[in-house]
Amino acid sequence: MLAAVLILASCASRKQKEQTITLSGAFALYPLAVKWTEEYKKINPEVRFNVSGGGAGKGMADALSGAVDLGMFSREISEEEKARGVWWVGLTIDAVVPTINSQNPYLDQILSQGLTREEFKAVFIEKTISNWGTLLGGGQGQAMEIYTRSDACGAAETWAKYLDGKQENLAGIGIYGDPGMADAIVKDKLGIGFNNTIFAYDVASGKKRPGIEIIPIDINGNGSIDPEEDFYESFDGVLEAIATGIYPSPPARELYFVAGGKPQKQATLDFIRWCLTDGQQFVKEAGYVPVDTTKIEEYLRKLEE
Repeated sequence: MLAAVLILASCASRKQKEQTITLSGAFALYPLAVKWTEEYKKINPEVRFNVSGGGAGKGMADALSGAVDLGMFSREISEEEKARGVWWVGLTIDAVVPTINSQNPYLDQILSQGLTREEFKAVFIEKTISNWGTLLGGGQGQAMEIYTRSDACGAAETWAKYLDGKQENLAGIGIYGDPGMADAIVKDKLGIGFNNTIFAYDVASGKKRPGIEIIPIDINGNGSIDPEEDFYESFDGVLEAIATGIYPSPPARELYFVAGGKPQKQATLDFIRWCLTDGQQFVKEAGYVPVDTTKIEEYLRKLEE
């Protein structure tokens, strides 16, 4: 009798494990992943999810070690990671935006002329400018407080790549996580940093989060933000600029699920397939840009290989 009970308990435990999907990683993808798990459970109540943030670096490490079923990843996958056997599918697109405090004393000038890629590079990579007056061409002014990310993350790596560097090249005080970076900027009128769009804007209202302003990028380098470069006032405007390619790539980028080889658990494969098909209806609602249908088809084929 006891043996039968133990066998039944073991079978139940195995089934529960097979129906549990664990995810960790990029803060950029975290809100959409949570939305997807909530919607998926409505039609698949037997599936359980454990979802945690921690940054893209953690997502990749956890995926490759088998600590989670899926890592959430938010930068271009490197050749080294591919050589280590990482398997991936793209899911959606978002971007990293440069952020400042909405009470910055130079705000009007910043919004009018924006900053060029070269000027951002001088601040974050070359470390040759650390003063707002110098940056804006008005001579000496107040010193800026530069912030970067302390955790291995896609946002920092993507922002650094836009500036011809790597995360370790970025100047600034290290801040953990997207929420932490946003909070640091809100508390510092002279601060400059960067955030994933989902943490710079409020999805529900479509407005910038209180205390945060976006630095417009002077894409054509003419010293002024032209009408076609002025799309930051609403979240919809930024998402449209990302979707149409007006916003540079990087810092626009694709977001991924990664794993240490193709997932073997059927529940995991079914969930990924749903995210790439029926789950795409929630992408815009959650504040992201859908990937091209051609890429969706490519990723769906990877599930069948």
